[in-house]
Amino acid sequence: MTDNLIECRNLTHFYGKRLIYENLSFEVPRGRILGLLGKNGTGKTTTINILSGYLKPRSGTCCIFGEEVQTMNPRTRRHIGLLIEGHIQYAFMSIAQIERFYAPFYPRWNRAAYYELMDKLHVAPGQRIARMSCGQRSQVALGLILAQNPELLVLDDFSLGLDPGYRRLFVDYLREYAKAENKTVFLTSHIIQDMERLIDDCILLDYGRILLQKPVDELLATVRRYTFSMTGPGPLPVNDGLFHPSVLHGRGELFSFLPEPEVRRILEDQGVPYENLEQHRVGLEDAFIGLTGKY
Repeated sequence: MTDNLIECRNLTHFYGKRLIYENLSFEVPRGRILGLLGKNGTGKTTTINILSGYLKPRSGTCCIFGEEVQTMNPRTRRHIGLLIEGHIQYAFMSIAQIERFYAPFYPRWNRAAYYELMDKLHVAPGQRIARMSCGQRSQVALGLILAQNPELLVLDDFSLGLDPGYRRLFVDYLREYAKAENKTVFLTSHIIQDMERLIDDCILLDYGRILLQKPVDELLATVRRYTFSMTGPGPLPVNDGLFHPSVLHGRGELFSFLPEPEVRRILEDQGVPYENLEQHRVGLEDAFIGLTGKY
């Protein structure tokens, strides 16, 4: 079997006449946790739906376990655990009843994984799902996915509705579980701080394309936020290696993978009136905003 659990090649998709992305290609190595990051409308949920087989792209191929998702053998599909945004459950059931309902459908069912997460949430087996908060329901859905014991977990907006404490608990739990069981995880979330604690690799989606795919450690070790003071009116630099230069109240800012001497040279060559250039290390949220833009 290939070392890449997911391989997508030249995915192109439209909604009506609106292009979502064109010739999108990426891989997800076995045993890694990959986060798909992007602004609203860049195609995160579209990608999840293509991976799940619910949506056929206009062109391109998407393979999981070496099989095209649109024609995947049902036996292969049993190795994929899927959580889509707006998860649905049988709300009239209790915690215990829904576990017993799902268990016969999955030969590798791991009851202990489900109840371990429920214990962390402090919910009783007899508690009905209808009386739970949105965040608790999302964790019931995730507990059921973990109990399926899939090789691949595909999770769309996995922390939907959770308060900060429960988010931290689940992020740490999911990472420990995935590493201990050698699971591969492909997920999205709008809460970038959670992703920084959880993921090994990230894909940054810009409108219509992948901006980059890197291990998170490598990204944060190389990207820098540069600040400087504008000493007068003048142009902002234009260079492919400088991301989203801006000025607010005389204070300039840009993001780059370039070293400071190279950034300084570009500013001087392009006649930018500046002084006090400084570089700063950043976290994943600042890197995401800096590389994709605030708006």
